[in-house]
Amino acid sequence: MLHFEGEAGLAGHSDGDAVAHALVDALLSAAGLGDIGSMFGTDDPRFAGASGEVFVTATLERLTAAGFDVVSAAVQVIGNRPRLARRRLEMEARLIEVVGAPVSVSATTTDGLGFTGRGEGVTAIATALVAVVDGTSIG
Repeated sequence: MLHFEGEAGLAGHSDGDAVAHALVDALLSAAGLGDIGSMFGTDDPRFAGASGEVFVTATLERLTAAGFDVVSAAVQVIGNRPRLARRRLEMEARLIEVVGAPVSVSATTTDGLGFTGRGEGVTAIATALVAVVDGTSIG
């Protein structure tokens, strides 16, 4: 959802937005609605090159249709680059705008270990809390 000038982009079937993809998985999982692969398969050409925001927005629509509201979410980015500290609040503000609920962002490194430590990519892990909308019957 944000571009970091001077940083190499991430490769993926879509735009490779690791934060958005982790958030989608967390939201779907919290509501018991599957995962990003079951909703947006890489074999579907409609999602080739799609923005991470497309996935988050469609996921929010699915949650609403299933009777859930997002209470909050958190995303942690693991990797050496890009450095997120200077833009963390901007990232949070954009995610809050899209999700419509509090979203926190944190970042850490692996002290040189693994593919993230070698600067070959990033990992993003997210958690989400959703609530059943009053009057909705789940199940």
